Order: sequence, then structure tokens, then C-alpha cells
Amino acid sequence: MTSYMDYKSPNTQFTADMNCNLLFKKDDCNYINVLGIKQLNTLDNISLLDIFLSKSNVVEPHYHQNAAELVYCISGAAVVSLLNPFTNELLHFPVTPGQVANVPQGWWHYEIATTDCTHLLAIFNAPTPEVILGSDILSKTPANVLAHTYCLNEAMVKETLAPVKPMTFIGPPADCCEPQKAAAENVQAAANMAPNIAPNMAPNMAPVMATANMPYYMPQPSSVQGFGFQPMNTQAYYQPYVQQPYRQLPYTQGTPAYANAGTDNE
Repeated sequence: MTSYMDYKSPNTQFTADMNCNLLFKKDDCNYINVLGIKQLNTLDNISLLDIFLSKSNVVEPHYHQNAAELVYCISGAAVVSLLNPFTNELLHFPVTPGQVANVPQGWWHYEIATTDCTHLLAIFNAPTPEVILGSDILSKTPANVLAHTYCLNEAMVKETLAPVKPMTFIGPPADCCEPQKAAAENVQAAANMAPNIAPNMAPNMAPVMATANMPYYMPQPSSVQGFGFQPMNTQAYYQPYVQQPYRQLPYTQGTPAYANAGTDNE
């Protein structure tokens, strides 16, 4: 990109304070500051996001249509996860201070803090980092389209996605249900849903779902490998991400260092 900045102009800016450029704030421990050409007009093909996270908070799944992203860990620890569109693998890269993870342009990705006081710097090769957020996709795609496309119950899709707000940026939301309340809701939802799934499964469905802490939906097996994600033992959308010691999560088993980051083969 060629800069057309008039460096003789009295409006030329060479310094900026990122602390004054808030992009999004969930609370005092979870927020993002931004620096782009709108904040510093002499920038030429670079921009930054200064990201602060507490444990289990997530920079929501998203992609940048105009830039690659280099995630540098300043303090704390996080896992940078990205979907390789050429191999259909979901890759997970733990980063600690001094380590980086690179996300090519247009790749679906997200970051999860694994300790409190995590500080990440996201560097982009564009003067302004454009973004498509997962929360925007989920909240703005009509429920009837999702239901028809994936053979889902439209009413349940609406109910499940109703809490999703556009431009979430950092999740879970500040008003997220407590785990105990969420588990109780799972039990009730399973009991209500089980008779409609299969008569021979109904008597045991609720306790199984409650024990496994499963979401409201039941992923159906498919003989066709889909692009990107495949059903995993996920939790309800309102559950805190870390429900057990982090080292026990599937994608960190046997991956003690960044160089040996694990993969989930699709």
C-alpha cells in the first residue's frame, strides 16, 4: 500500500496513546484497544489490537478479510486456535510471553486466555483491521435459513441463539449464567427435549445429557466430512469455557510447548 500522507502538514501524527483508543470493553480485566490509520495518520500498512484478558475469556471466533494477524503474547498465556481451510484441520497453538502465532489472511480463528492478566498484541498488515465476527454471523443469519440448511428445529435455533448479541468481541458475556444454574437448565431442557428425539432414548436422555453437560442440541453423525468444525464434546453456549484443569482439554494433551502444538483432524 502506498501512503499519500502529506508529511509537511501540521496535522501529521507520529505518536499515539493506545490507552485512549478503546475498541471494546467487557470489564476492567477484559478489553481491547486499537491503533490504526484513523488513530495515527502516518501508519502505512500496519495496525494493532492491544488485548487484555482474564482466564477463560475468549476473543470470539472471527476472521479478518483484509489482513493477516500475528499474535504476540506479552504476559499471561493463551491458546490461539485457527481453522486451516486447506486441510480442514482446527489447529491450537499455546503461546506464553515472547511467543507468537500467525493467522493468515481470511482464516477463521479465536484466542482463549488460560491465565489471568493475559496481554496479547495482535499485529496486522493493513492500516485498519477489518473483521467479520462469529456473533454477527450467528445473530444476523435468519433462524429459518439455519434451520432449513442444517435440518434443525427453527424454534430451538431461535431460542438457542437469542442471547447472542452482535459485536460480542470478548466472551462469555458479562451476564453469563452461573455454571450451577446452567447445569440445572440443561437437565430441564434435556427432559423436555428427549421425548421428541426417539421414544427408546427418552427415559435415559435427561440424566445422560446432564452428566455430560451437553448442549441443547444433539449433533447427528454424518458420512460426509464438512468444511471446518465437526461435533465435539462441547458445552452449552453460556457455560464458562474452562470446566476442568486446562491441561486436560483435548487439544493440549501432549503439547507442552508451542513448537509441538496439537491438531484436531477433521
